[in-house]
Amino acid sequence: MTAIRQADLDALPVREAVPALVSALDSHGTAVLCAPPGTGKTTLVPLVLAGLVGGGPIRRVVVAEPRRIAARAAARRMAWLLGEAVGGSVGFTVRGERVAGPGTVVEVVTTGVLLQRLQRDQELSGVDLVVLDECHERHLDADAVAAFLLDVRETLRPELRLVAASATTDAAGWARVLGGAPVVEAAGVSYPVETVWAPPARPVRPPHGMRVDPAQLTHVASVVRRALAERRGDVLCFLPGVGELARVAGQLGAVDAEVLQIHGRAPAAVQEAALSVAGHRRVILSTAVAESSLTVPGVRVVVDSGLAREPRVDHARGLGALATVRASRAAGRQRAGRAGREAPGAVYRCWSEAEDGRLPAFPSPEIRIADLAQFALQAACWGDPDAAGLALLDPPPAGAMAAAREVLVAVGAVAPDGRVTPRGVAMARLGLHPRLARALLDGAAAVGPRRAAELVALLSEEPPREYGDDLAAAWRRARAGGDAYAARWRTEAARLRRAASAGPAGPSSEPGAAPPVGAAPPVGAAPPHPRASNAGGAEPAPRTGRPAGDTGDTLDGAQGPASPRALSDAAVQATDGRASGGAAPGDDAAAGLVAALAFPERVAKAKGEGAFLMASGTAAELGDGSRLRSAPWLAVAVADRGPHAASARVRLGAVVDEDTAREAAAHLLSAAEEVRWEDGDLVARAAQRLGAIELSVRPLRNPDPDLVRSALLDGLRRDGLGLLRWTADAGALRARLGFLHRTLGGAWPDVADDGALLARADDWLEPELSRARRRADLARIDAGQALNRLLPWATGEAARLDELAPERIEVPSGSRIRVDYSAEHGQPVLAVKLQELFGLAETPKVAGVPVLVHLLSPAGRPAAVTADLASFWQGGYRAVRAELRGRYPKHPWPEDPATAEPTRHTNARLRR
Repeated sequence: MTAIRQADLDALPVREAVPALVSALDSHGTAVLCAPPGTGKTTLVPLVLAGLVGGGPIRRVVVAEPRRIAARAAARRMAWLLGEAVGGSVGFTVRGERVAGPGTVVEVVTTGVLLQRLQRDQELSGVDLVVLDECHERHLDADAVAAFLLDVRETLRPELRLVAASATTDAAGWARVLGGAPVVEAAGVSYPVETVWAPPARPVRPPHGMRVDPAQLTHVASVVRRALAERRGDVLCFLPGVGELARVAGQLGAVDAEVLQIHGRAPAAVQEAALSVAGHRRVILSTAVAESSLTVPGVRVVVDSGLAREPRVDHARGLGALATVRASRAAGRQRAGRAGREAPGAVYRCWSEAEDGRLPAFPSPEIRIADLAQFALQAACWGDPDAAGLALLDPPPAGAMAAAREVLVAVGAVAPDGRVTPRGVAMARLGLHPRLARALLDGAAAVGPRRAAELVALLSEEPPREYGDDLAAAWRRARAGGDAYAARWRTEAARLRRAASAGPAGPSSEPGAAPPVGAAPPVGAAPPHPRASNAGGAEPAPRTGRPAGDTGDTLDGAQGPASPRALSDAAVQATDGRASGGAAPGDDAAAGLVAALAFPERVAKAKGEGAFLMASGTAAELGDGSRLRSAPWLAVAVADRGPHAASARVRLGAVVDEDTAREAAAHLLSAAEEVRWEDGDLVARAAQRLGAIELSVRPLRNPDPDLVRSALLDGLRRDGLGLLRWTADAGALRARLGFLHRTLGGAWPDVADDGALLARADDWLEPELSRARRRADLARIDAGQALNRLLPWATGEAARLDELAPERIEVPSGSRIRVDYSAEHGQPVLAVKLQELFGLAETPKVAGVPVLVHLLSPAGRPAAVTADLASFWQGGYRAVRAELRGRYPKHPWPEDPATAEPTRHTNARLRR
């Protein structure tokens, strides 16, 4: 052990703000600390608050970091400042790794680890103070742990002290959430940073899902080379994810500098190299972990790709996932600041200055955009299923919470009223999405803990595309693989196997490890849950961590009891991975079962070669050459669909049989009598379905009459009232009634609209409709006779039908001419030969409305149209007479039609 590095401690700028912070905690118990990166807020502040430096009383402090890499780095830095090794006064715990001992006073953990501890020990026994670091990133875990800790302060431990610390944060918002906490600000030391705008010469495609245009990455690599040529010092390049780091690194092989990659899963040796002072020039390619969580020495230049990853609901997998988005302006400022930590520097931004103003101001809080299934389970375990009583900066969206509740009910994690079940308690302790937790617990009973764990590990982090679309084949490749993915997969599979094999109490975080700082008492000895009374006596329960990724670590040993189904076999499966009661299923069958358990709504039945229908109702297809194309059933683990594609493309799936599909998706099974209108006729059958998939069908001999009537009405809605028998008289009656409804309203019914008529089916289609059994029976219903039932008989108006809207009008010639009422919005039409109206001075009227007279030639062709006969005789008639008298010389064309004799005959006939 060496002496405390006092000079380094004294050089940290945050030291000036420490007295104000201590005073705020003494007076209020909570505080918000705003301090720029590099000021010592993550390292000096916890040491002072713990009494390890500065001479204060010794207090046990837990520091919560959003990322594993930041937790390790912070612990190592604090231990170095104390002149100690990690594991003494300062330790850390992340998923799968714990370096701490009985003398540990400051423990750095990930927010996922802290959430698990809170669910097991709501008092957080032995902890005096919690520092929530990097609050500005607004990770869902951080928001949840802050809300739970405030609940603990309010109900169980008012003496527990809380500090929300961040480089840049919504200080007013956090102060409000922390009950009016004082805000303490610390000034930082920074140097000027020159901004160089470096957009690509040609447009690049915007990011879609996790995909980034290769041209964009090529451009970023070229900007890195430009920065190396134009500037001195190390270059820190920000990229959205691990895949992009590798691709850009591959294009920098010839540069005269060491190229390092920093991300949450980078080997410890690489992380140490990046965070240490080097005697040579370096290019450090980093994800967002280096924005504020880490300090990389020697950096004078930042190259910012302008891209970031944010959580979204991954509809391809039904899980929370990360999506590539444009980084916010706030993130851009954080990244640029890294170039001015030690000396003046420069930032090369791979976009234009004009684009910068259109970027979002801040990153979206995860609670607004992420899949909330895990959060909803955490809230249910906490005793507040709707999260209505939690102190959150932003309330969870109601729609997202409702969708999360549906998932939790489907997997048995919560009851329909939202209260957590014992099965949900077990799921919450696994550090998995509830879908995958269900697959692990139930899959262990069927295929053994080892194989279930290996398959769930594959599903929790999608394998590389080169592994293929066959889950079983990808499983075998991961077992034999030596790549980075296979290494991560083996580590996660081992963790999950321990979880699936654990008894109700669950193993410790590391075999043989000492209890962590503030560890829970033995199972059954925990204090009452803060919200147990609100949950109707719900059992205290753990909280899950974030999905796999650079952030959101969960405690390795936070497993709980397996599901009722899994418990019966767990003990015998713990060592051999074999399901009890016989030989274990083969790899293909095991892969199919576990995938189906995770995604029951995506079990799929073949519709043809390579084409499938999923239980959700979505069509899916396999790529050419896939060995899965001939499978009769699939369990689809990953599928995506383009914006205009008719079917989803299966990216990862496994063969299953119908029995497995039925078992995994049992909640989607339904058997019912189906009587519906289909393909133009009534179909009555007894059908068994798995979601949208039809499993079996048989005809129904005597279907329910009410269902038949409803289906026939649906047929009339879909195919129209033309299914009935419409004679010419029936059509004319409908038009007459429609005219009276438009003109007079009142008791005259609306018959022009099919919807209005069908809404009154009981009034005019009975009893014939209830007697009908098929389409042919509808064709026997006389629509005209049925319409007569709608006439206003009760008021006596029905008797005036022929008076108000006569079917025919007698014209001066003695002919009875049919009136056309079919124009929906126009006047009734009287089409009559011109000579038959001689002597008629006024236009005929129906229901007070003048008819529109279509005057016809002797041959019945249109000659003129008028609604005012008097005006026509005085003016328009002369033009018509001049045009037609030569064409029809045998018919009368008198100069004065007002006094001429009306006729429908020729001149010769008139002279007889």
